[in-house]
Amino acid sequence: MASGTRGPRGPYRTGIKTREQIVLAAAKTFGEKGYRAASLRQIAADVGLSPAALLRHFERKEDLLAAVLNWWEDETAHRENPDLQGLRAIDQLRTSMAYHLEHRGLLELFITLTSEAAANPEHPARAFARRRYAQVVRTKTDQLLQAVQTGEIPPLTEAEAESDIRALLAVMDGLELQWLLDPNMDLVGTFNRYLDQALACWRAGTRPMP
Repeated sequence: MASGTRGPRGPYRTGIKTREQIVLAAAKTFGEKGYRAASLRQIAADVGLSPAALLRHFERKEDLLAAVLNWWEDETAHRENPDLQGLRAIDQLRTSMAYHLEHRGLLELFITLTSEAAANPEHPARAFARRRYAQVVRTKTDQLLQAVQTGEIPPLTEAEAESDIRALLAVMDGLELQWLLDPNMDLVGTFNRYLDQALACWRAGTRPMP
């Protein structure tokens, strides 16, 4: 009989499943209560474990947070087409907003942890939040400068492009926070209208206002 590749079996497979359950429970709790207020005892209870059993998988609360942040990145990755450039690439931010409507918990988790990290220089998620924002700002700034290089929009300096992108991201963050407070708000429609205006301004050689 031909042999094939099989996944983990037995206790090892059970351990992986338990670890995944812990991470999901922690993500929900961190998103609802914040990292500081979250209790390892409660997270353990949510997955039917004793605190001692949870600590066999994650020795420290910081280790569990790191696993949650890695999970968050995996869950939110690949929402945009990396082959698109210029304004077409920036236009894909609409996809991110639409994604939030179906994944509210992921947005709650990100906003809760980044808000905590912004207020506390010693927060274990601070390095992650700084890296994440720096990465997004750099990527979107490069895409806006690509639009300049291809003649899609009139010239912008790198500083101007970065400033415009930071303002755009601030609008996104603000709208997301308002939507979490009031789910009846038209998150996607409101953002799409702002992005339409921003794209029109860049094409006309003017600067969008947040």
